[in-house]
Amino acid sequence: MKVVEKFISIDGEGPTAGALSVFVRFAGCNLRCAWCDTSYAWDTTADTVDMTASEIADYIKASGIGHVTITGGEPLLQPGLTGLLSRLADYDVHIETNGAIPVEQFRIGDNIHFVIDYKLPDSGMEGRMHLPNLASARKTDAYKFVIASERDLDKAVEVVRKYRLDETTQVYFSTVYGKFAPAQVVERMKLEKFDKIKLQLQLHKFIWDPQRRGV
Repeated sequence: MKVVEKFISIDGEGPTAGALSVFVRFAGCNLRCAWCDTSYAWDTTADTVDMTASEIADYIKASGIGHVTITGGEPLLQPGLTGLLSRLADYDVHIETNGAIPVEQFRIGDNIHFVIDYKLPDSGMEGRMHLPNLASARKTDAYKFVIASERDLDKAVEVVRKYRLDETTQVYFSTVYGKFAPAQVVERMKLEKFDKIKLQLQLHKFIWDPQRRGV
C-alpha cells in the first residue's frame, strides 16, 4: 500500500473535528479537483512508502490513539484497504472519500464511517460523483460540500433538498480556504432554515500554516 504520510494530530474537519486521531494518507486519486489542497497525494509515483496492511495496523496500534482517519488521495482506490480495515475492528475509523467510488463494499463493520464529498461545480469534478452514495449514507457517516462560489452554494442546497441529506446523514458545509467567505454560507443556512447542517472550517489551517503537511 502506498503511504504518503502518517501522523497524529487533531481531525481538522468532519464529525470528530478537534479530536485526536492517527492519520494514514494514501497516494493516488482518480479526480483532479481545481482547489485540491493535497495534490501531492494525487499520484502513486509521489514520494511514498510501501507498507503492508499489517505494518500500518501495527503503527496505528502503537500510537495509542483510538480514532483513525484514513485519507488521501483517494483511499478507496488502495489495494488491500479491506484487509487493513479488518485489522482495525477495535478502532473508530473514518474514511475520507471523494464521492466518486461506491462506499458500501468497504462497510465491513459498524466501526467504519465515511466522510463523503459531493464535488460541486467549481471543483470541475461534479460529473464524476457516484450518486447512489447519497442514498446509502448513514447517520454515522457524513456528507461534505466544499464551496468555492455562490454557484457552488446553490448546488449544495439543491442536492441537500433533493436527497433530504440533512435527515439521513450528517451534513457539513465547508468553504475553500481564502476563496469564499464562511459568513455567506451562514446567511444561506439561515435563509434555508438548515438547522441540522453544520458549517465547518478546516481547523488545521488556522492552527498551523495552511501549507504545512503532517498536521
